[in-house]
Amino acid sequence: MLRRSALVVGGALLLGACSTATTSTTPGDGGAIGIGDPADPAGVNGGANGPDTAGLNGGSDPAPATTAPPPTAPETTVPPRATTTTVPGPEIFNEECVVEIGPADSLTSLVERFDDGETINRITLRAENGLVSEDLQPGQLLDVCPGNGLDDVTGAERVDADEEVVAAAVKTNVEAQQLKLNQLFDGYETRELLVDGISGPVTRQRLCAARLALGLDPEATDMEAGSEEERILMTASELPVPEAAPTDQNRWVLIDQTCQILFAGAGEELAFVFPTSTGQEGHQTRSQTRSRAFRYDPASDNGGWHDSTDFPVSIDNPLNGNMYKPIYFDGGQAIHGANNVPTSPQSKGCARLSVAHQELLVDWLDLEFNTAPTWSRSEIGLTVNIQGRYQY
Repeated sequence: MLRRSALVVGGALLLGACSTATTSTTPGDGGAIGIGDPADPAGVNGGANGPDTAGLNGGSDPAPATTAPPPTAPETTVPPRATTTTVPGPEIFNEECVVEIGPADSLTSLVERFDDGETINRITLRAENGLVSEDLQPGQLLDVCPGNGLDDVTGAERVDADEEVVAAAVKTNVEAQQLKLNQLFDGYETRELLVDGISGPVTRQRLCAARLALGLDPEATDMEAGSEEERILMTASELPVPEAAPTDQNRWVLIDQTCQILFAGAGEELAFVFPTSTGQEGHQTRSQTRSRAFRYDPASDNGGWHDSTDFPVSIDNPLNGNMYKPIYFDGGQAIHGANNVPTSPQSKGCARLSVAHQELLVDWLDLEFNTAPTWSRSEIGLTVNIQGRYQY
């Protein structure tokens, strides 16, 4: 009987161990293996389902095991990559706009090499690079792309050009023009310009005369640095005879009222270039085409000063009508000497020259020994052309 009971109990134990569908194995500290009751999942009815927190099954259950995550490498914060511009070369921002100065380089040669017809000239190159003078040093890096808003050597944004640098560059450029004008007008009894870098009315008058002689539009204005007309001026080797001069005549004068200038010559040969002052508003000098001078008055009895019958004054005063050794070409209008020759029209219709220039003109016409007035066109032998209009 006892043996049978043991077999029954053993069989029950074996069945409990193999029935995984209804058994919950909860290891305890030496506790028994409970047989789960599917109807009592929480173990309320004394089954083995549910945790044995109080150790009622022969031991105290430990806290449920916690599965730790696998160890990970500590996070490293990587700073964002800086945004950069890929530039040619290790130091130069834009190689196409930067030139290294060689021993023979100058601002003039650089302008000729990189001339774009618009922006590149000595002034803009100096302003772009902050050059206080035109002296360049071999190995110096120069930005030759002015006006793009960047320092093409470093890549930095450009600020407005230094006013002092620009003023110095403009002054240097005007000085170069003045030197060239003095070179071209040398030998024509034209007073040399003061090379001071100031483009005042006298320099602009001379620029206008040069434009006229070189076949450019005559304007008594500044000449822009790097312009085509400046290139023509600076490359001219001599001062041509203006196209409007009556060069088929033996001796002639051409007076241009736009420039307030008088050219005199014999045939194709230029003899003189004199500043003049023609008739003011209301008393304009009349235009002339091949007019023959018809009267010359040496005014020998009055030291050469003729008192105008149209504008008589009590004393000789060229500001109010008196004229030094006048050569008449149209009625009462004449070429005559005066003590004041402004750069703008100020006469009462005549063309004023300085007294010294009038003496040269009279001598050139072989009239210096005349002591009495002459009305002989052939003796005077002068053809007069007058053109243009002064721009106030």
